[in-house]
Amino acid sequence: MGFPKNFLWGGATAANQYEGGWNLGGKGPSTSDHMTGGTVSTPRRFTHKIEEGTYYPSHEAVDFYHHHKEDIELMGEMGFRVFRMSINWARIYPNGYDETPNQEGIDFYHTVFKECHDNGIEPLVTISHYETPFGLTEKYNGWAGRETIECFLRYCKTIFTEYKNEVKYWLTFNEINIGMNPFGKTLGLGMMMEEGDWNFGATETKEEASERFTALHHQFVASAKAVKLGHEINPDFKIGCMIAGSMAYPYTCKPEDVKKAQDQMNMGNFFCGDVQVRGHYPYYARRYFADNGIQVRMEEGDEELLKNGTVDFYSFSYYMSSCASADPEVAKGKGNMMMGIQNPYLKASDWGWQIDPKGLRTYLNEVYGRYEIPLMVVENGLGANDVVEEDGSIHDSYRIDYLRSHIEAMKEAIEDGVEVMGYTMWGCVDLVSASTGEMKKRYGFIYVDRDNDGNGDMHRARKDSFHWYKKVIASDGEDLA
Repeated sequence: MGFPKNFLWGGATAANQYEGGWNLGGKGPSTSDHMTGGTVSTPRRFTHKIEEGTYYPSHEAVDFYHHHKEDIELMGEMGFRVFRMSINWARIYPNGYDETPNQEGIDFYHTVFKECHDNGIEPLVTISHYETPFGLTEKYNGWAGRETIECFLRYCKTIFTEYKNEVKYWLTFNEINIGMNPFGKTLGLGMMMEEGDWNFGATETKEEASERFTALHHQFVASAKAVKLGHEINPDFKIGCMIAGSMAYPYTCKPEDVKKAQDQMNMGNFFCGDVQVRGHYPYYARRYFADNGIQVRMEEGDEELLKNGTVDFYSFSYYMSSCASADPEVAKGKGNMMMGIQNPYLKASDWGWQIDPKGLRTYLNEVYGRYEIPLMVVENGLGANDVVEEDGSIHDSYRIDYLRSHIEAMKEAIEDGVEVMGYTMWGCVDLVSASTGEMKKRYGFIYVDRDNDGNGDMHRARKDSFHWYKKVIASDGEDLA
């Protein structure tokens, strides 16, 4: 019982929040490069042109571009067995629609993967993680244009071929279900939005919702085609989906609240998983589309493509849970890009994210019971305002407590019979927050000297959690003290 000996312990990052070098080495701009900085109280802005004198966090992020050797060596020191990272599409194809790839970008990731293997680390690569090339946004309105599918497949063919002996584990789209929400249309689907504040409570017309779900459908088709292509290039590839996971509990035992929680689980978690794991749209999609006046533009043969391009494993992020109520007056709280009702039985982080390790065990059981394929927790962590002491030490016992409780819950799920293949804690090196664009909200085992305004010398430092996680990995999750 407990964690298997081949369990993939590690950490996770994303290029747009971590890599930097946004205009170096032949890289083109992505949608994330057009998002300004912000805070928990000041929303990020999306600009069509890069404004002189405006701070865009992704442009330098925490400069993995120049610090990759140092960072990966620190991961190796912790004993990482896997490092989840993303390839920045615009570093390989600067505009997204280019006919030939950027060799300098290809070479950069060869260097990164070599460094991983030199430190005994298996790369887990997210192919598209909130970084659609801005050229595709301008030319095709991102994934709303079906032409983007072939651009994505050209990109996949390049990286699958270049790195076929260096990368075994792949994820097609990060948190693909963000496209289920209006606020995800630019971040996840690469669609152009109006200049101005990023509005998490955005509303849209039926026509706009239809366009958004059509864009999501194009990602489903692209993912299915990529899975098939990847297996043709290297049959040993393991290619997964990635879902923003969240448990939804009924706020009360009223039958209306129970049904609301079921609907929230279906549309919030299972809709995208059903398409990518089962290979077809779920039964409840028809009613949802009809009730909301949504028409998804599909082409002949798409259903067959989805059927033949199902994923090998299911991965997800898990930060919190929420409650569901049919009563519109019940106060709502914010979560990981999702709206939800606060649970009175749970505590919350400084950013209002409710802490629910037991919900992770429940979620793992729910998902495995539905799909019965290997699962992987590829994001989980605590964003906090870390304090650097005068001697340079960082005592983050709160992060250790958070991670310990979630690892214990994951172990319980494994003992329940759930097949969990790995765990990559989010933001293993401090990075830029996707939702707020700030550095103050830190996740890492490794501190980076960088602030919300882009100041700092980028030096790295080990936090207390660094040494704790090293023990966890060495003991295969047995030593959590």
